[in-house]
Amino acid sequence: MIEIVSESRCVSCNQCVSVCPTNVFDRGEDGIPVIARQDDCQTCFMCELYCPVDALYVSPDSEGVMGVTEEELERQGLLGGYREKVGWGKGRVPVAKHQFMYQLSKRSGF
Repeated sequence: MIEIVSESRCVSCNQCVSVCPTNVFDRGEDGIPVIARQDDCQTCFMCELYCPVDALYVSPDSEGVMGVTEEELERQGLLGGYREKVGWGKGRVPVAKHQFMYQLSKRSGF
């Protein structure tokens, strides 16, 4: 479930507002998106994936709010973590090029 929109990182591009399939966000008066309908979040990670500055955190727990703080997420390196894992963003390695994917394909016979 969507947990955080970092006001310090957000560049007001509103990509998250545009890509959310369940209309969870509203554009804030200051341009920073607001989590307006958190219970409607389907935990699809689209908002986090499309955020160009890693300003969002979607918790993998789709059943409830974890109540994490931005400071905790910063310390753990989790802001934008999903985007990093799939290799989206400058300087990141696409998931298809990770060594574990090579090993997986060898085991599957491809």
